[in-house]
Amino acid sequence: MGRLSVPPPLLLVLLLWRLGGAQDEGTCPKPERLEYAELNEPFRDMQNFPPRSNISFTCRPGYVRVSGMSLTWTCGDDLQWSKPGMFCTARKCEYPGELENGHFDATDLTFGSVLTFYCNEGYRIQGKEKISCDIVKEGVGWSGALPYCEKIPCEPPPKIANGDYEERSSYVYQSSVTYRCRDVPRGSDPFSLIGPDTIHCTADAHSNGVWSGPPPQCRVVKCEDPRVENGRKTSGFGLPYRYKDSVVFECNQGYVMVGEMVITCEENNTWVPPKPTCEKITADVCPAPKIPNGVLIPSKPAYGKGESVQIRCNAGCSFPDGSAEVTVTCQEQSSWGALQHCACEAEGSGSTPVISYGTVTHGQKPSYHVGDFITIECYTGYTLHGESRIQYIGNNQWVPAVPTCQLSGYVIAIICVIVVVVVLLAGFWIYKKFFSQNGDKRMSCAREEHKETNPA
Repeated sequence: MGRLSVPPPLLLVLLLWRLGGAQDEGTCPKPERLEYAELNEPFRDMQNFPPRSNISFTCRPGYVRVSGMSLTWTCGDDLQWSKPGMFCTARKCEYPGELENGHFDATDLTFGSVLTFYCNEGYRIQGKEKISCDIVKEGVGWSGALPYCEKIPCEPPPKIANGDYEERSSYVYQSSVTYRCRDVPRGSDPFSLIGPDTIHCTADAHSNGVWSGPPPQCRVVKCEDPRVENGRKTSGFGLPYRYKDSVVFECNQGYVMVGEMVITCEENNTWVPPKPTCEKITADVCPAPKIPNGVLIPSKPAYGKGESVQIRCNAGCSFPDGSAEVTVTCQEQSSWGALQHCACEAEGSGSTPVISYGTVTHGQKPSYHVGDFITIECYTGYTLHGESRIQYIGNNQWVPAVPTCQLSGYVIAIICVIVVVVVLLAGFWIYKKFFSQNGDKRMSCAREEHKETNPA
């Protein structure tokens, strides 16, 4: 058989194809992209690298060479790159400094890191909230300056009609202002401060300064003299009735109270709650039983014949049989039958609170047990601040808090006038005594000199 003849050009192509295939199968692949370094120029466009060939890298901007580490990789006989380890490390930005009245996490200051700034409560950022470590010229630096934390400011508080507050040059977080009503001429109705007298500077969700609430108002408040038919006042006899003045009522014998026994003059010149009424007790109606140290469920001023009510003792109190609750029923002739009372532990008995310039007008006794009430009234010329009727809750504590008696505005004005008059009179007396005596002495001396100069 004859030998197969292959043209020379085709033979050359086959040879090159075999050589090329063998080369592709026996080379290292192009290395993956490194975050911290890039291939040097001669190797960037190559796709295949034969065994024992070397390639070199250059650190990218923002990174610096690690001392002692090679920048060269070698293609091994196993067609794997020899990797000596990370030979470039991120540069570090300088510590930006302390943030006064604020804080940030400075554990990472390397290239690409981000610092986020926070201000302490009551302060807000002025400047950038975040800065990053970026490339700057030949090295790295921060993308912005360190911000500062300023105290959150508030606008000046609102003015109010007929009232004032002490003005300042600026108002910042947690500062407060206290309003007061202006004085009025003698004989005029005084202004009452309606609402909290003090507001303070706080902040909203966006760190903008805002006031804690609206300012109070200064208005003339005067309630009419409350009268209850078939009833009488036991406290609060002083006229006129101004803002927060209270009156306590009780019904005459044979009548039951419908409503609250204590009413208070409020801002709209009205009594709150409305004044009670005294309803006549009939044979088919039982007035609410009076149980010291206990409450009625449901609580009403009166109950119809056959109607039941539950009596529950206050905490620390119980009925003689040890139970804390009992149910009673309204019977004929307005009778509840034999009522038992809640007995309380002896411990915690309280004493009458000290009321400067005032006195207890109702309910006073040597000692008090939980649930006892007293009614307080101020002396003439003093105004009651607080509730006039308070209840003992144990451990010498009362609710609401024990009120105070403060000198009325018109009395203070009279005292001031008297003091001014006394001071003027004293000054006039001193002036007259001192200068009159000195004048008499000078005249006497002048006469003596005249006699010596011109003897008779």
